Amino acid sequence: MEGLEKMDFKSLELRMEAEAVKAYVDTVCWPDEFPYAPDASFSIARSASHIVILYRTGGLDLRAETLQDNGPVWQDSCCEFFVSDPSDGTYYNFEMNCIGTLLASKRKSRSDFRYFGEEELGRIIRHTSLERKRYDMSDEVFQWRTAICIPFSLIGIDGERLPESVRANFYKCADGSAHPHYLSWNPVETPHPDFHRPEFFGRLVF
Repeated sequence: MEGLEKMDFKSLELRMEAEAVKAYVDTVCWPDEFPYAPDASFSIARSASHIVILYRTGGLDLRAETLQDNGPVWQDSCCEFFVSDPSDGTYYNFEMNCIGTLLASKRKSRSDFRYFGEEELGRIIRHTSLERKRYDMSDEVFQWRTAICIPFSLIGIDGERLPESVRANFYKCADGSAHPHYLSWNPVETPHPDFHRPEFFGRLVF
């Protein structure tokens, strides 16, 4: 879909609703410890230069305390996209809270990583249905939407020579909310919450 990264949020939503591939983030990875499961889904598409993800979320609590990029957005109402670099065995994580604050990094593991700098972060386009301010509300039902447009060049992919597929996963979390939860698209089979496990990524076909 050409020009997705140039659209305003309303136009992007309409196009993605009509034409993008849809899937759910609905695997409750650690149900005994964290049974709560909000509604979470995403639509995904690509242009010639970007991969585009639109998240739709509904459920209890709305938390957004992190206003600074590369801060602890996972504590907030947050959606995440992890993807492997097809060239060198590393992976990237893009974690964005409900008001558009983004954590992005290139990683060999949870502890061995490099945060994206200001220039790299500035190339990533973000949209949100919420006003950019702090939220900390619980025991009500909230709905919100976010979108992120990531240049292929930031994740080790040549837009003119796309691989057939990459390994990736999608997550929904909110560690610091009144109802903490950990959902994934592809199941993560570890004893305790840990999304930094590329061995459990699924196959994302271009």
